[in-house]
Amino acid sequence: MITHIEGRLVEKNPTDVVIDCNGVGYLIHISLHTFSELPASENVKLFTHLQVREDAHTLYGFSSAAEREIFRLLLSVSGVGASTARTMLSSLSPQQVTEAIASEDVATIQSIKGIGAKTAQRVILDLKDKILKVYGLSPISAVSSNTNKNEALSALETLGFARKQAEKVCDKIVQQNPDATVEMIIKQALKNL
Repeated sequence: MITHIEGRLVEKNPTDVVIDCNGVGYLIHISLHTFSELPASENVKLFTHLQVREDAHTLYGFSSAAEREIFRLLLSVSGVGASTARTMLSSLSPQQVTEAIASEDVATIQSIKGIGAKTAQRVILDLKDKILKVYGLSPISAVSSNTNKNEALSALETLGFARKQAEKVCDKIVQQNPDATVEMIIKQALKNL
């Protein structure tokens, strides 16, 4: 099993990279999250997951071991393949994926292209206990911070702010202060929007 690759970044695209490691170029499929985390320098290290099928050996790369772990957890869900898991990690950050699963936020998971209601529910059902155990989240704190964030988002949308932009700002606020009230999130967001 190839666990990581460190070498010179030869080619960089939003969906894949080529890393030259001692004269061998490895094509590694990445998520948009990993793409945004890649340093500008030539030397990079990616944590990898090797998927072996009859017709292909495919390498998937991640900027952190935590992102790779979430990818592997998603692969364990029936009906979720490597491309769907990669799409999830491209649409949401690893932290957003774990929070959505921990707080049973079907809407967030279903908002990802290619994931329907049944698959979203299956992901939550299969992974919620593992996520809570591995990441030490308490179900209550995950739900309350998510509820506060959603209420703040609704308020900001009502005020005329674009959802995607408001969501990024709110995520950052909740990340820095998980116990923020709805009012605190809205006040901070208004300063940053």
